[in-house]
Amino acid sequence: MHAFTLPGFYVPHPARLNPHVERTRAHSTAWAREMGMLDSPKPGGGVIWDEPELHRMDYPLMCAYTHPDCDGPALDLVTDWYIWVFFFDDHFLAHYKHTGDTEGAQAYLDRLERFMTMDGETPPEPTNPCEAGLADLWARTVPAMSDGWRRRFITSTHNLMVESMWELDNINRGRIANPIEYVQMRRRVGGAPWSANLVEYAVRAEVPDRLAATRPMEVLADTFADAVHLRNDLFSYEREVREEGENANAVLVFERFFGCSTQEAAELVNDLLTSRLQQFENTALTHVPALLADRACPAHEQVAVAAYAKGLQDWQSGGHEWHARSSRYMNDELATGDGPAVGAPSFGFPALGSSAATWLLPTPDRPGLRQRVRQHSFTPFRPVGHLPVPDLYMPFPVRTSPHLSAAREHAVAWARRMGMFESLPGVERGALWTEREFVGYDFPYCAANIHADADAEQLFISSEWLSWGTYADDYYPLAFGARRDLATARLTNERLLALMPLDLDAPVTVAAAHPLERGLDDLWRRTAGRLGDEARARFRKTIEVMLESWLWELANQAQNRIPDPIDYVEMRRRTFGSELTIALARLPHAHLVPEELYRHRVMRELETAASDYACFINDLFSYQKEVEFEGELHNIVVVVEHFLDVDRLKARDVVAGLMEARMRQFEHIASVDLPAMFETLKLGDKVRAALLRETDALKEWMSGILAWHQECERYAEPELLSRYRPAGPHAEFALLPSGLGTSALRVASRPWSKDVDLR
Repeated sequence: MHAFTLPGFYVPHPARLNPHVERTRAHSTAWAREMGMLDSPKPGGGVIWDEPELHRMDYPLMCAYTHPDCDGPALDLVTDWYIWVFFFDDHFLAHYKHTGDTEGAQAYLDRLERFMTMDGETPPEPTNPCEAGLADLWARTVPAMSDGWRRRFITSTHNLMVESMWELDNINRGRIANPIEYVQMRRRVGGAPWSANLVEYAVRAEVPDRLAATRPMEVLADTFADAVHLRNDLFSYEREVREEGENANAVLVFERFFGCSTQEAAELVNDLLTSRLQQFENTALTHVPALLADRACPAHEQVAVAAYAKGLQDWQSGGHEWHARSSRYMNDELATGDGPAVGAPSFGFPALGSSAATWLLPTPDRPGLRQRVRQHSFTPFRPVGHLPVPDLYMPFPVRTSPHLSAAREHAVAWARRMGMFESLPGVERGALWTEREFVGYDFPYCAANIHADADAEQLFISSEWLSWGTYADDYYPLAFGARRDLATARLTNERLLALMPLDLDAPVTVAAAHPLERGLDDLWRRTAGRLGDEARARFRKTIEVMLESWLWELANQAQNRIPDPIDYVEMRRRTFGSELTIALARLPHAHLVPEELYRHRVMRELETAASDYACFINDLFSYQKEVEFEGELHNIVVVVEHFLDVDRLKARDVVAGLMEARMRQFEHIASVDLPAMFETLKLGDKVRAALLRETDALKEWMSGILAWHQECERYAEPELLSRYRPAGPHAEFALLPSGLGTSALRVASRPWSKDVDLR
């Protein structure tokens, strides 16, 4: 009996088969034999692979489906790469995952990396099939690609090898990841970003270096990767979980977190897979064309991006077809037929996401339709009532700075000086904020909790950054959201970025003419002057990321589109300003910690776990304020409601469960993984002390934000009813402001009546 029945998959584009498949079958078998992969021994006897098993798994068929248009030599090389990566996975499983040899695994991976050389470097002599295969493939591949592609490919290959240690550690501890941790770690260890790099080789079209790190291109790669991995987890559950003892599988993760049956977990994983595919389509159809226009990309770059996007699309359909046929997976209940899937043709980039004509008719049995309808079914300003916030798991105490009173006085004077209480054009009631409201927001109290050890001047600056960030976050939807004016919002971003020169002696080409600009100009000068060049660039990047995230919110608002769950979590960290406020805590010792340490898995997971906890605090407390009074759809409770099709109370409990899971992950990393990283990397005492201080600062950041929300009256229902009920009986517009880290200022063309019961 199978553990579950495979769900109905969303596969909008037909798979196509490369005509060179038979040639590649012969080549790949000979290559695997030459590299020693067909007689490599297992520690307990037998071999990793033999020739009949290699034929049954049929990786040439996979590559022929996933790369249907490349020529024979390119298909040979791409297939060799996949044989290598699957052999690596099985070799690592036999020698290190099953034996639990953590120390040997790390040494093995460190040596393997030395075979990915840059110009002028010489690799060591291979001693096993994995090393021999990588050395051969590297020499055959990199001469045809640019240095930018080589750097990206080294990074993705490094990730899929090195992050295998995360899986090994979880197996040794019997630990199953939480859903958020699993998705972002699976993206690194699963290898699909690596596959996306190989798509560039196969289609002979590289993503231009200047576009590779932009959000639209990253989202294409991330959604591609997540869909590939989630599909693989569904097909490979029985082999990985039941036979091999793996615990890095999305079905198992969902089963444990939600306490549901395996079948229910599989359906949830499939829903998430569908959502990621539709996110890919939305990005390809809306954000990528806007990026190409915004960057004035010439024709050859546009063609390259289109070919890359089409290559990713082909991979999804072909990957599904191969999973349905390969002996490696659970697939006997699927009828695959004798040839490639048939259906409407794929017309490449212009047709991405159209799902062909057969997917446009609204019938209930069509996979993907339900999720698409839910995603665009948000009803703004619906009465939801007060959302009781449950007891939240918080193991860390709150400390408050002794400079709080002085900071409160200073913050009001600073906001007044910047003009934050002055009238703004287009705001019905005049000012965006009144001084009384600003005092009630009490940003200095939040700053005093999250920076309890700051001196008076540091606390003043932290309070003002929180004030400015929330003012800006309130301003964008008011000024640009109602008019769907993304072009002016982008120009505003450009002006704000111009006010933050990295060279403080360089002339500023923009004259600050708005409270938003005056505030940033003042804060940048006072903050950046205390930082070295590297720390200053890093701090500026946090502000740039936050500004860009508000454009993402405006785009979703224009489409009335509830974000995909993964996209929401990852973007919420940015819209909340998490990186900015975390960076403020680093300022006193920013010069001590090398930049590359912040990219290490331990530090990245530590910070994202803390960030998610804090972001979800705000979403829980501001739910009624945002949904009922502001018409806001960017809220984790809303996202969970629509994705799981549950009511707000059930969604609230799921969010609280995610928060506890992320907090316990934070505790595990701080107590176990961080000390292990110190020893593995042989960090010096000063760097260790700085990272420990940063970890303590993250603890206070989370507890301080929770305390601020618990004490702040702005989310209480009586305050909401008082603030949002217009003075007149039939006001044309209602000003709908926001809270810390939210984008919730809306001008809604909505008739109000004294008879309307807002409760």
